[in-house]
Amino acid sequence: MVTQLPTPNQIDYPDSDGKPMSDNTKQFRWITIVKYNLDWLFANDENVFIAGDLLWYPVEGNPKRRAAPDVMVAFGRPKGDRGSYKQWQENNIAPQVVFEILSPGNTANEMASKLAFYDRHDVEEYYIYDPDVNALSGWERLDGYLTEIPVMQDWISPRLGIKFDLNTQPELQIYRPDGEVFLSFEQVSQRLETTTRELENISQTLSTTERELAAQNERNQLLAAKLRELGIDPDTI
Repeated sequence: MVTQLPTPNQIDYPDSDGKPMSDNTKQFRWITIVKYNLDWLFANDENVFIAGDLLWYPVEGNPKRRAAPDVMVAFGRPKGDRGSYKQWQENNIAPQVVFEILSPGNTANEMASKLAFYDRHDVEEYYIYDPDVNALSGWERLDGYLTEIPVMQDWISPRLGIKFDLNTQPELQIYRPDGEVFLSFEQVSQRLETTTRELENISQTLSTTERELAAQNERNQLLAAKLRELGIDPDTI
């Protein structure tokens, strides 16, 4: 009896690896900071796909070869929902930039394996941030291989244009190309509330000014009418 191997179309590529997105609140917060600030940065570019904790299958026919970067960025791929990132369905474009946020559960062997995976599958920039000790490591592809960046302070990502500042304590600061800092959801919410209050104050000030102008105009019209009653043309005054 001949056993038939499954065809590529019959192979199952699960959308979940059964692992949690994060191990703790700090790791989750940093994943969302990086992911959603990059979303905002590239909101107007329809051909930049950004995902968090999405399974990436680089090779068709091999569902065991996969990774789920905490955040990945694929230039040249359209925005939109995906169950996983199957590279052969994405014009064979590998994510160019990958972020991993460390938690106490990550082991040295695990991180070495991830580095080897990203090196093998053409990632151009790879960043690891440990929020517990405010440590950032990075690699960029040089001469075909991911090579460690010797100094991360003030490093500017060639692909993203963002700058990393480790001199701030107790956590990393990331700056957009326009100089604006990456914000947490709480900080964005606070800024939105402040802006809303400022707009309301401006609106109230404008409304008060409009009422004062209307009242002054009404007084002017009454005065003009009174002058006409006295035989005086107000336009000649």
